[in-house]
Amino acid sequence: MTIEERKGNLNNTSSILQNLILENREKLSISGVLDVLSFDDQIVILETELGLLTVKGENLRINKLSLDTAEVIIDGEIYNLGYSEKDMSEKSGGFLGKIFR
Repeated sequence: MTIEERKGNLNNTSSILQNLILENREKLSISGVLDVLSFDDQIVILETELGLLTVKGENLRINKLSLDTAEVIIDGEIYNLGYSEKDMSEKSGGFLGKIFR
């Protein structure tokens, strides 16, 4: 499947293309990043064009952050990647409401 076909298959986000490249569970390159909401050595929470992205692991560090090009590179031992909808985070009281559920 080509990139254009994948773009056409997305329902409401047909003009948005986001790439996640994970190399050996140690280096994660992400495009389409709007903002870094929170980070420490075990969790990084990013606002992306497709929703909130949570990266969990150990010894995590942001190696590259460029909001001009919407790219982030995270190094460390990556265990988990998870998306949640932007609308859900706003309805549940925002970022802190999401943490203290």
